Amino acid sequence: VALTGLTMAEKFRDEGRDILLFIDNIYRYTLAGTEVSALLGRMPSAVGYQPTLAEEMGRLQERITSTKTGSITSIQAVYVPADDLTDPSPATTFGHLDATVVLSRDIAALGIYPAVDPLDSTSRQLDPHVIGEEHYNTTRRVQATLQRYKELRDIIAILGMDELSPDDKLAVARARKIQRFLSQPFNVAEVFTGTPGKIVALKDTIRGFQMIVDGECDHLPEQAFYMVGTIEEAIEKAKTLQ
Repeated sequence: VALTGLTMAEKFRDEGRDILLFIDNIYRYTLAGTEVSALLGRMPSAVGYQPTLAEEMGRLQERITSTKTGSITSIQAVYVPADDLTDPSPATTFGHLDATVVLSRDIAALGIYPAVDPLDSTSRQLDPHVIGEEHYNTTRRVQATLQRYKELRDIIAILGMDELSPDDKLAVARARKIQRFLSQPFNVAEVFTGTPGKIVALKDTIRGFQMIVDGECDHLPEQAFYMVGTIEEAIEKAKTLQ
């Protein structure tokens, strides 16, 4: 089915059109290959997948490309077995993608939506020559702060916040604000939550995260950053919480 859909997309691309190809779910393509491989009596590889997994995935993914006459852009849903990103199926798929948005159960459990994990999510566009120095540097500082918080979570769970150094306490506080600032009310969820959806310009998003990592918002409670749009909204919300 996947190869048939891709062949149709290639035909329209060669006719000079720009094609948007949705694949839901690419794991089904892998699973079909696993079942066929078992029927053919092939020796399974790691975790029971077919030994030709990488070849089959490459045969599909490398055909999703642009030509002088048209283009194919693909958006793919990727099922991650047992939430293990190192599983051969998603790992093989991710190697072909230009960008990945990884949804996290742990972040969803905190009530933060969209539940995107900024540490596991990647993009080849994250380059200072593409997005600019300001955007790139801000992104890396945010990731570094979140990574430090991730490293400290086990210590916090065992010993508590009081055992952390002042610098680590500050990093944890900023990371928790960043986590909540990454939440965003959806327009499609407004009828259920009663909260209007927010659309924030890129420059305002960058400026907001810059202020958090620079320490300009250290005096604000972390609850003020939950489900807001711009950093100004967080500052106004903080006034109602005091």
